[in-house]
Amino acid sequence: MDLNDSPTEAAFRKEARAFLDTHAPAVRESLDRDLADHAEPAREVMLDWQQTLFDNGWAAITWPEEHGGRGGGPVEQIIWNQECSRANVPASINIVGIGMAGPAIIAHGTEEQRSRHLRNILDGTEIWCQLFSEPDAGSDLAAVRTRAVRDGDDWVVSGQKVWSSGGHYADWGILLARTDPSVPKHDGITFFLVDMTTPGVNALPLRQVTGDAHFAEVFLDEVRIPDSRRIGDVGAGWSVAVTTILHERMTLGGSLGVFQLDDLVELARECAPVSPAVRDQVMRLYSRDRILDLLNARIISKLGAGEIPTAEGSIAKICAARVLSDAADAAIALAGPRLLVDTRPWQRLFLWAPGIHIGGGTDEVQRNAVAERVLGLPREKDESRTTPFDQVQR
Repeated sequence: MDLNDSPTEAAFRKEARAFLDTHAPAVRESLDRDLADHAEPAREVMLDWQQTLFDNGWAAITWPEEHGGRGGGPVEQIIWNQECSRANVPASINIVGIGMAGPAIIAHGTEEQRSRHLRNILDGTEIWCQLFSEPDAGSDLAAVRTRAVRDGDDWVVSGQKVWSSGGHYADWGILLARTDPSVPKHDGITFFLVDMTTPGVNALPLRQVTGDAHFAEVFLDEVRIPDSRRIGDVGAGWSVAVTTILHERMTLGGSLGVFQLDDLVELARECAPVSPAVRDQVMRLYSRDRILDLLNARIISKLGAGEIPTAEGSIAKICAARVLSDAADAAIALAGPRLLVDTRPWQRLFLWAPGIHIGGGTDEVQRNAVAERVLGLPREKDESRTTPFDQVQR
């Protein structure tokens, strides 16, 4: 494992850092003002930041240059994520569009679909959401029950989606729907693009414990979707979805920008004297944070050598979730009851951290991946993988 950037990687990191050092302070100041006013981060601020990224060529690191991206690979994406975290800037307001919808359209869409959507995704003209998860299809995403029935040149879609980030303000959505229930679950799914203003689409925000409404549940009541908005072949939606999920995990990794160890150390200094137990807690967190850095370096090293990481992504997801939860616990131990009325980032992190153990693949799903790919344990039996979907016992 090489812990140092290659000359090319170092040059990319230097360029990214220079851009962020110039532009990040303004967006941080605007977002901090919103938080101080007990408001959710302003949509206008986030859209302005997206436009800044687009204008300066940083909107999509891994998209091909002919489609408006930088033409980078996984290593450049990870370096960009690391620098965004260091600069403490938020993830893009259009992260679903850039990290999921765009790559699906580029890889599986038609030229007409690319011309219609890609630029609007990059500059934030159209915000996208993900219509994948359902009340009974979360970790087992292939169990989606939302139904799409062909009617001439249209598909008529009915069902319910949940935990759709930004679904209540998105302009477009990427949708998985079941088009053939007579075949095993992975084979009967088709991938669509949905105009969220279409009659029959009803998105209701879900209020979180933080007070924000980041997610929505979306009801689809006989929504008509033209066949021209289908991505890939009928019944081939699962392979398109895999493309989006792989890009999502690469785009999200390390980009959250919600925790900096130096900030926790500064909080510890403010709250001095610190008890030996809490001091030990902070030092253990430092060790875990450093381990996560080394794990990310291992992933970058593999990618840089042309290798595909196996279970490292799952391990990193588990570790990152644990670090964030531990950081929130340490902040509570340091600041005590005053964080009950203080809405600074530590209180928000404490309320937000449990969700990271679920979003992007639950801890349990990631541990299964580690068990199978690292420990060589057999895959759990799942007869629903080979049974026609309409015959699966529920």
